[in-house]
Amino acid sequence: MRDIINAALDAAEVAGASYADARVVDSSREELRVANGVVEGVEHADSFGIGVRAIADGAWGFASSREVTAAEAVRVARQAVAIARASALVAGTAVRLAPVEPARGTWSGCCAIDPFAVSLEDKLALLLAADEVLCLQPEVTLTEAHLGFYRERKWFGSTEGAFTEQSWTESGAGLVAYAVREGEVVSRSYPNSHGGGWQQAGWEYIAGLDLVGNAPRIAEQAAALLTAPYVDPGTRDIILDGGQVSLQVHESIGHPTELDRVLGEEAAFAGTSWVKLEDAGSLRYGSEHVTVTADATIPGSLGSFGWDDEGVPAQRDTIVRAGVLESFLGSRETSPLLGRASNGCMRADGWNRIPLVRMTTVSLEPGTWDFDDLVADTEGGLYLETNNSWSIDDKRLNFQFATEIGWEIKDGKLGRMVKNPNYTGITPQFWGACDAICSRKHWQVWGLPNCGKGEPMQVSHVAHGAAPARFRNVQVGVGR
Repeated sequence: MRDIINAALDAAEVAGASYADARVVDSSREELRVANGVVEGVEHADSFGIGVRAIADGAWGFASSREVTAAEAVRVARQAVAIARASALVAGTAVRLAPVEPARGTWSGCCAIDPFAVSLEDKLALLLAADEVLCLQPEVTLTEAHLGFYRERKWFGSTEGAFTEQSWTESGAGLVAYAVREGEVVSRSYPNSHGGGWQQAGWEYIAGLDLVGNAPRIAEQAAALLTAPYVDPGTRDIILDGGQVSLQVHESIGHPTELDRVLGEEAAFAGTSWVKLEDAGSLRYGSEHVTVTADATIPGSLGSFGWDDEGVPAQRDTIVRAGVLESFLGSRETSPLLGRASNGCMRADGWNRIPLVRMTTVSLEPGTWDFDDLVADTEGGLYLETNNSWSIDDKRLNFQFATEIGWEIKDGKLGRMVKNPNYTGITPQFWGACDAICSRKHWQVWGLPNCGKGEPMQVSHVAHGAAPARFRNVQVGVGR
């Protein structure tokens, strides 16, 4: 593969590129779905190709091909340079890249048992067994169970002398039970909603989820939600479970601190950001308890790698420290605007897409509380678990989220179950109301394999570390 990448890089330089990089990506994806005891789908897809990025006359050009040969690499490189020169005809600031030591080496993610080597019969047997248990609950009239696997091998080279090879495997699974009565539908998911749980791991992760063992609890809670009350509108203290905190971090801290959004370069798909470049070092983003990091080195996280798609090494950076905005998620092109080197956040969704600024593992750092002590310390409020829906404006400032289930907290104890509890807030005020975060014992990394961004849209695999956290005086029960 090195010869093909070198052919592309040489051709780009001969054509006049001042910089070029080339990525060859070989990936496989498998999805299995069961609903109400019936196999609904078994899909497998492979993708293999090369993409070349080039700078010429101060502008970017990109071209790609599914034919991975030296001759085609040369053609694609020349096309990328031609596109760059055409782009340079439009007035703009010339591209400048922060310096980086040329990356060289190999990296691979965690995977003990290759999930692609496990038979389809065994995978479907697991899904059908879990689905059968869900169906035992009479109120549950629709069930879904799914498995997903992804494998990628990637080679990267640049005209600066970089050459790396990386490979990893991801595994995911989930269950959903829908209970229906008199036109009302409620859902309960495990281990998370909107795609289930995901890790950079093999079949051992699926086995550890114990889908069959957790199915009775999920089905019983779905049935109980049918008769549970809604939350009365008002202002309450709330404790969010780790999964909901992870989505809150994703939408209201991760996306707003992506530098391409901050600079207005990424606006069409999901908006820009309420945060400004000059806010670094001074903006009060949250309370003193809120420290957020971006870490691409956590083993098993979907946001981990050896190098990003610009050859910048994986690293850990602090985005918010004790409530104050300290840094952004950046690239070799955007980070110099802060006077800093790239913190390695450029990734592309395959060989035929340009890299964008993407989250790695953006996490709310753990606090010191035990969960039981946190509930006991809460005189009145709500404990909310598992996201059901989310809505946030295009600057990531004003939001409304709902969870599948919740429990009232009275006199420091969990009480009555409530259905579909929702809450709303303004990003800095909400994070400013965070006064307690559970300890590392309760902290885990939540994989998110479907973060959409860009046009044409790219789907990135990111993750968030989070533990249950408490927020004071939050508006709940809105819109009912």
